[in-house]
Amino acid sequence: MIAMREAGALAKRLSASTCEKQGIEEGQLGLHASRGPSPKSKPVELLLVDLGVDRTLKYRPEFPERFSCIQDARSFCRGFFTWYNALHRPSGIAYLTPETVHYGHAADVIAARQVVLLEAYASHPERFVKAAPRPPELGEAVWINKPEREAESEVLLH
Repeated sequence: MIAMREAGALAKRLSASTCEKQGIEEGQLGLHASRGPSPKSKPVELLLVDLGVDRTLKYRPEFPERFSCIQDARSFCRGFFTWYNALHRPSGIAYLTPETVHYGHAADVIAARQVVLLEAYASHPERFVKAAPRPPELGEAVWINKPEREAESEVLLH
């Protein structure tokens, strides 16, 4: 959602409709926003805390410092969100797209990658000095900025 102004009611509506659409329960959602003061502002921060949403900020060089109008912002973000969710392949999620992981297709993609890698190995084993190649594995959790409380509880458990 891109609106003319920041408003708690709009943020609440966006969060609630997204959670309902995606079947997200309280405490499951992590919000990933790109730069700017709105995601860091106190009203939005307090609202997200009330909704049980964790947040991180993402930096991309081509993300403008400012938009000249709301239409420009909406136009840029349509492309940015499509790229981020459907095309971008972060190393932290085994070079899969966020959509692939979110919609539960990661195991199928990783299995297909393994088939291709084994075919390459069978054709040219000399290219693989140590062993047959394996695709990156998808971990249980991925953190951009791991919360200290999680890190502290892990230390206590080990």
